[in-house]
Amino acid sequence: MSTFHSWTPTLLYLLSTATLGPLLFGYHLAELNEPQAVITCAAKQSTTTSLLTLPQCLPMTPLEFGLVSSFFTLGGLVGALCGGPVTSNYGRLRAMLIASVFAAIGPVFEALATNIAVFVVGRTIAGLGAGAATVIVPIYISEISPPGQKGFFGSFTQVSINFGILITQVLGLFLSKGQLWRIILGVGGGIAALQFAGLLLGGAESPKWLAEHGRAGQAKRVLRRMRGHEADIDEEVEGWGLDTSDDVEDEEEELLAGHDEAPSSSRQDNNNSSATKDTAHDLKQLGKSLGFLHVLRDPHTRPAVLAVAMIMVAQQLCGINSIVMYGVSLLSDLLEANAALLNVAVGVLNVVVTISAAPLVDKLGRKPCLLISITAVLLFVASFGLGLGPVPFLLSSELVAAEAVGATQSWALASNWIATFVVAQFFPLVNEKLGKGQVYFIFAGFAVLAGTLTWFFVPETAGKRDADEVWGRTKDGGRRED
Repeated sequence: MSTFHSWTPTLLYLLSTATLGPLLFGYHLAELNEPQAVITCAAKQSTTTSLLTLPQCLPMTPLEFGLVSSFFTLGGLVGALCGGPVTSNYGRLRAMLIASVFAAIGPVFEALATNIAVFVVGRTIAGLGAGAATVIVPIYISEISPPGQKGFFGSFTQVSINFGILITQVLGLFLSKGQLWRIILGVGGGIAALQFAGLLLGGAESPKWLAEHGRAGQAKRVLRRMRGHEADIDEEVEGWGLDTSDDVEDEEEELLAGHDEAPSSSRQDNNNSSATKDTAHDLKQLGKSLGFLHVLRDPHTRPAVLAVAMIMVAQQLCGINSIVMYGVSLLSDLLEANAALLNVAVGVLNVVVTISAAPLVDKLGRKPCLLISITAVLLFVASFGLGLGPVPFLLSSELVAAEAVGATQSWALASNWIATFVVAQFFPLVNEKLGKGQVYFIFAGFAVLAGTLTWFFVPETAGKRDADEVWGRTKDGGRRED
């Protein structure tokens, strides 16, 4: 029962608005899947639905369609690289607002495209927003989730991605005809506009980010709103490395509000002023972030960067997005009439399994979920929802200290987007050259390799207080003696 007591309306609202970002990632990833034949003029149209004076379809070769699909991932790569520094320096809330603006603009170009060039521009802009969101939102969710439930709520990133995929698949069932495919593309912009309004009107900054940037008083107030006024937040605040006493909060608030009064003649006042400045200095020191290249050079953060980058690449090279992006065309070779419906069924299965498996991340641990996911090839989609789907988004914020989270998440998502681009661009060609289905033996080989690397190089993070405990280090950087 105490678990549900921590689910305040404020927390649920913040989670709902934030996860619309990853939802749009899944949406755009799959939005061209079902209407592919209609968009590219490959399907014989029996209807002449007219929207404005736009062409009914855009003639494309398979290579050109692969280009349109993959430019979303290139935009996502840039967004992921920029998202880390932006969220570290300007906060999670501002970063999500900026990402939602790009996510709203891109679909306008897509829905109104009259040629391939305009279509590519729209996909790229939408990718910028989605790429940034996949960096920012997992960090935000990790920082606002109640202690002991970070794995559960962290899985919401993958759940929302799967919901985005499912929404576009359902829309594709009814709108893959005439010019109605343009509505599918435009809906993504509407969802992004809804997120922007939700964040602007009721969003809240991550209390942990506020504390790390010298705003401890505000951080505590935001945390109390999220946890409820009756909740005990002292332990959580202490986890940020801050004093829970009201005196420290008052001193910090006074200094940041600009109440820098001249020192009195008493020695006590001088001492108080000095203590206040020291407190503020300590709080500001917490807000310093490591740069994109620094985390690679630092021996403490480099293993974490390499670990999460490897897992993110494995997430894509297991072949899951070949089904998400090209599932209808793959299945149509086997079941021509029911390919789209079966693809929706696959999407429903993915959502159900990911939601059902969310509590297992905390109970079994991150590493076991990853290994089960990677090696359970026969339960392809289901196993992805268990581990490879949600867990990689959790690890970036758990394998490193707070000052390295933004840069590490950027490396992780950059690796993910590059691998996604490779799958999006080359899967149709490789699948055609090797023969239908043979490419999945290559994906299986990558899965074996990823499982081996995970076993030896990815530490467990469940139940660990901080990155030092995860890697078995002492606070001074040495190895902890067990």
